[in-house]
Amino acid sequence: MKTVIVIGGGASGLVAALSAAADKQNRVLLLERQQRLGRKLLATGNGRCNLTNTAASPAHYHGEDPAFVTEALARFTPGDTLAFFRSLGLLTVEEYGGRVYPLSDSANSVLDVLRFAVERAGVEVHAPCCVTEVKRAGRSSFSVICENERFSCDALIVACGGAAGGKLGGVMDGYELLGSLGHRRTKLYPALVQLVTATNYPRSLKGVRADAAVTLRRGSEILARSEGEVQFTDNGVSGPAVFDVSRAASCGGEGVEISFDFFRGRDSGELMDMLRARCASLPNAEVGDLLTGMLHNRLGRMLVKAAGFRGDVPLYALSEPGLSAVLDVCRGFTLPVRGTAGFDSAQVTAGGISTAQFDRRTMQSRLVPGLYACGEVLDIDGDCGGYNLQWAWSSGVAAGRLET
Repeated sequence: MKTVIVIGGGASGLVAALSAAADKQNRVLLLERQQRLGRKLLATGNGRCNLTNTAASPAHYHGEDPAFVTEALARFTPGDTLAFFRSLGLLTVEEYGGRVYPLSDSANSVLDVLRFAVERAGVEVHAPCCVTEVKRAGRSSFSVICENERFSCDALIVACGGAAGGKLGGVMDGYELLGSLGHRRTKLYPALVQLVTATNYPRSLKGVRADAAVTLRRGSEILARSEGEVQFTDNGVSGPAVFDVSRAASCGGEGVEISFDFFRGRDSGELMDMLRARCASLPNAEVGDLLTGMLHNRLGRMLVKAAGFRGDVPLYALSEPGLSAVLDVCRGFTLPVRGTAGFDSAQVTAGGISTAQFDRRTMQSRLVPGLYACGEVLDIDGDCGGYNLQWAWSSGVAAGRLET
């Protein structure tokens, strides 16, 4: 019988353990540093758990070599993910953009069926169990040293996750353990994270949500684009559309700006006609009410102010160039990016252990036979919308097969 140890009881570690346990010749141990398995999983999708995206493909992933995901995604597709979770008793629903959630709308449902599956499969769970050191004990055997225990195994899977979400269990453990075995790490950045901006306008809009096309720039260079929901905070911007460009903002250096088109997909000529009609029908109304019915009231008043107009000026005093100025701001409201909310607030880590040192089909190390890695610890991160969990499932299954 082969002894297999999985370090990390998050999404990729749970599935890697189940994949390994599918071979009844394997004795599988799952070591988790926290008291409970899957704590970070409970926070995904704002507690709803966006467990995959039906459009998952290499185009939605990032890292030194985004194509590294190709084999794992092809061998365990989003369709396979849905079939797998259905076999565990989980009902799901597909929403906009191919995002898939549990029908219960609760991440607990996803974690619960995984925990039950681990128990049924006979996986030996040790939690809390903090691994402090890993040593090679032969060509393909390992000694795993914990704070209070020591284990030996024939195959080792490192699924410790990344540095993101420190309050929920994000750690550097995986990087350090794999680094001690000769693996290189790329620079780490927070991704899928709120952006911190100049605060003069966002502070007045705290809690306001809007639909927008989002563009991230450094000078004349466009770093990233996205579209969808934006949410203003007291010191910046958040929401799925912002998360999609946050990786580029983290890596973008100085002089980065983010701009919003709050009328994406709409014709500027028709919008100008609406503004003219508002002025003609309500000439004595205040300029602050110009965008009423078109945008959230607080957002509309802020954009008028950003265009350079006092909110109490009557509409009849607003000239044609003035209307154009307001519309220009609505279609290109720009804020300087001061940074991100950091790793503690980030959902994902950009960067990680170099994928060049691992086999993209098996997830086995090219340096150390019998050593595998999966999930966020590797230098792969996906867009917002279920892509990161799909990578966790696909890479975890591949690692757990223990192929060489």
